[in-house]
Amino acid sequence: MGLEEETGGSAKDVPPTEQELSAEFDTTLQKYLRGEGADLEALKDKKLKGQLTVREKLYGNSAKAAAKFEKWLMPSEGGYLEAEGIEKTWRIKQDQITREVDILSSRNQYDIVLKDLGPYTLDFTPSGRYMATAGRKGHVAIVDMKSMELIREMQVKETVRDIVFLHNETFFAVAQKKYPYIYNRDGIELHCLKEHGAVSRLQFLKNHFLLATVNKFGQLRYQDVTTGEMIGNFRTGLGRTETMQVNPFNGVIAVGHSGGTVSMWKPTSAAPLVKMLCHHGPISALAFHPNGQLMATCGREKKIKIWDLRKFEVVQTIPGHHAKTLDFSQKGLLAAGTGSYAQVLGDFSGSQNYSRYMGHSIAKGYQIGKVSFRPYEDVLVMGHSMGWSSILIPGSGEPNFDTWVANPFETSKQRREKEIHTLLDKLPPETIMLDPSKIGTVRPYKKREKPTKEEMEAEKEAAVEAVKDIALKKKTKGRNKTSKRVMKRKVLIDKAKKPFIEKEMQEAGKLAGKRKLGEETELPASLKRFVRKKAAV
Repeated sequence: MGLEEETGGSAKDVPPTEQELSAEFDTTLQKYLRGEGADLEALKDKKLKGQLTVREKLYGNSAKAAAKFEKWLMPSEGGYLEAEGIEKTWRIKQDQITREVDILSSRNQYDIVLKDLGPYTLDFTPSGRYMATAGRKGHVAIVDMKSMELIREMQVKETVRDIVFLHNETFFAVAQKKYPYIYNRDGIELHCLKEHGAVSRLQFLKNHFLLATVNKFGQLRYQDVTTGEMIGNFRTGLGRTETMQVNPFNGVIAVGHSGGTVSMWKPTSAAPLVKMLCHHGPISALAFHPNGQLMATCGREKKIKIWDLRKFEVVQTIPGHHAKTLDFSQKGLLAAGTGSYAQVLGDFSGSQNYSRYMGHSIAKGYQIGKVSFRPYEDVLVMGHSMGWSSILIPGSGEPNFDTWVANPFETSKQRREKEIHTLLDKLPPETIMLDPSKIGTVRPYKKREKPTKEEMEAEKEAAVEAVKDIALKKKTKGRNKTSKRVMKRKVLIDKAKKPFIEKEMQEAGKLAGKRKLGEETELPASLKRFVRKKAAV
């Protein structure tokens, strides 16, 4: 028996052979290849065949490099809950998950009850290391999620509507009763942004160092936190606003309005880039997928809609949800908070078809106001009317982090170095657009077509008609005679005609100046005797 156990154990500990390693590498390689290669042998054009051969070789080398990097730099793989038989994943409770996970993961499941200070809203740093929470009654706290230590706690003694981190955990902005304020990590007030007034939502564009605010009447403002300059101040004019989110792909701000419209803005344009009628009632929540191609919205008609932003079309409608808050995880899971119940939806087929994945019900009577996935962790945090709660959602976080992008274990020295590099790499507001891939490209030259004579006449008549409709100002007695009014009208008509007449004269002068080569000009009779006669042939 002992010999069998030893042999069984040694068989399990045998390292994988080269054949098994190559098979694993080939499987990984298939993910990065662009399908089957082109059949180059059937081509007769030698030049095209050579170009395609070089390109196919380049694609193969890049796929091999990506597979090799995944093997060494991405050792961890994310996984989801898997049900057996007729079991359903959304019926699995948090208690069952806690019994199966390790001790460190089980610490991420907790409830913080603060009855007299809620409802709570919250925000995470890009690395997921720190969390900022704010209660409506003025309670503000910064928590280290790794050690579960309270870094700073303060009471601002007035209403708090929203909170957001700036470029790192050392600065954060709080939307208070009258104005938004900026504090440092020690709780010291640094700035009072009086130009913004009473705002309801805050968003920070980390690549552009812009703080975006919107009030309940739809006044949208952008301010550069490095220079203090107000970059944009726009009145949306589409009704009351309850929600605002930034697209992580292109930096465009989306604002949800009471008329069911979602408008998208950039700081250099006074008009919205896009206006979408998403619902027949007020927009209660919206969220963007990390890849920037999907947007989820929820309206008062109890429907969640998934939008494809490449075509601005609905790809899925999920009925039965009156969500007050939505959030996408790094791996594409969608969390929706409705009353005292939080539901998580997942797209496991890759066809943009979301279905139920998990659900969690908090204490009856608690109203969820904000749900947010913690980056690089399988954790969902819910801010509700009695505090905040944290639950485990397997497969929601990215298992491998890039220290150049977000480092949960960065030191103070690394943080200072990163702050300097991000300031040097700061993008100007003009780079915010719907399609950022156009940056660096050259606009194709389009030759302006010369307008025809009929089109110019039509423009002139339209300008004259517009002048005729202008109401002249009534003046005092003696200065308002009919003859004077006619003369004024004639002067206005002449002014309207002047640019068209000048243009016609310029074109006529150009035509007169162009003389064809070889064309003989007729001389006066007195000079004809000096003309050299052509030799007879």
